[in-house]
Amino acid sequence: MFTKSRRCDDGLQATDGAVAAVRARGLAKSYKGRPAVRGVDLTVAAGETFGFLGPNGAGKSTTMAMLCTMTAPSAGQAWIAGHDVGAHPHQVRRRIGLIFQDTTLDQSLTAWENLRFHARLHGISTAVARERARELLELVDLDGRSDSPVRTFSGGMKRRLEIIRGLMHRPRVLFLDEPTVGLDPQARAQIWEHLRRLRQSERITLFLTTHYLDEAEHCDRIAIIDDGRVIAEDTPGGLKSVLGTDRVELRSSDDRAAAAQLRETFGLRAEERSGGLSVRVDDGAAFVPRMCANLDVAIESVTVVRPSLDEVFFHYTGRGIRESEAGS
Repeated sequence: MFTKSRRCDDGLQATDGAVAAVRARGLAKSYKGRPAVRGVDLTVAAGETFGFLGPNGAGKSTTMAMLCTMTAPSAGQAWIAGHDVGAHPHQVRRRIGLIFQDTTLDQSLTAWENLRFHARLHGISTAVARERARELLELVDLDGRSDSPVRTFSGGMKRRLEIIRGLMHRPRVLFLDEPTVGLDPQARAQIWEHLRRLRQSERITLFLTTHYLDEAEHCDRIAIIDDGRVIAEDTPGGLKSVLGTDRVELRSSDDRAAAAQLRETFGLRAEERSGGLSVRVDDGAAFVPRMCANLDVAIESVTVVRPSLDEVFFHYTGRGIRESEAGS
């Protein structure tokens, strides 16, 4: 994570002199006086996979819309690959690809025709577009379906096609708004495999929004946003290290006696949780055999729960991310 930055003629630089792929300072957006984004600061290095994690309505998509020049900020500034989003929107658009949450493919056209249309919008010749489409279709295992109408594609195939369409003009940053929403687990896993492959082959920065906790684990770094504010930012491991400990959940023949023995023997305070007990320890896997050997009551079940991003979200907000979505 960058600790200091400085201005240069073409944007803001990191301390190592490299221009950040994405940078925002005090970015804010209000609609009819109601704040949707409240002073977001971000720095994303070139080549990173950066996740914007938060519940629906937290401000993820609005922030992305400002970074992609689709809506003007109410306050603050942002730069993409060194170009000011407000002052040089055309330069920014040439350097970004954007994948919307809802499909924007023309269902009546073939895969190749969708890619060719996008290439024309960016002034790419048909010959260059055909070669570019060939290599991208091959990368996402769609090379055998280039002449098939998109309406015959599965949801996962359409998503893969949309992703490579956004790469036809060789952008520096690919923005993806909830890239796997509505897909089944197998299709979601395939999308992530292809994203990893594309990032490596294209040497591109990925900036994605998501409310899927498991999806955020694929990112190099994550910013957690809630109520329009970034409340935490780090690697997935760094965020979870804030909690510091594993949670051991157990059920016994006598939970009251088990709680007393955990306190007397190990100095641990057990909390009642879901019809059983829960204790925090540094290394759950090492603790469980010792616990079972020292407790006099019969242990009916025991589970070790490693720190999760949902617990991190709860740590900062006092509620789980799914609770936030239910209340939004």
